Amino acid sequence: MSFNLTSPVTGSPQTGLTSPTFTVAVDTPPNANSKQWAVTVLGGTQAGVTANTVSSPFTITGVRPATLRSLGSPNPITGVVSNVPFNVYKVITRKGVVPLAGQAPVVMNITTTVSVPAGADTADMASIRSAFSAHIGALDQQSAGLGDLANNGIL
Repeated sequence: MSFNLTSPVTGSPQTGLTSPTFTVAVDTPPNANSKQWAVTVLGGTQAGVTANTVSSPFTITGVRPATLRSLGSPNPITGVVSNVPFNVYKVITRKGVVPLAGQAPVVMNITTTVSVPAGADTADMASIRSAFSAHIGALDQQSAGLGDLANNGIL
């Protein structure tokens, strides 16, 4: 996979966090179609946040399809490909969070799912890269807003 985190990962701005960084170490992924890293050390000011532990995981996982699909042949009469399969990729961040003081952590999941139509990887690479650029840029620009939204419910 081209997805390969380098340590430390610089976090994007969040309300209440100052210059967050995350030291990551290669971890055992859930299957052969994944790569996973565990957050082992937190940097910056992240009061009350914990790094990865058995009971409170903090991991980032990249996942590709078990079987990559390709585009079928067009209809010989119409020239139309009637069934376009998708290759689905994911990035999953898991973090143990405490639902109530004194309680055991429960795992929170953040998942970005990318569904790429088969064939677009050859016919329209630039648009795929542009979509990723815009998506990740929007997430980065709105990082604090998304964190606020998850805490206050105001969109």
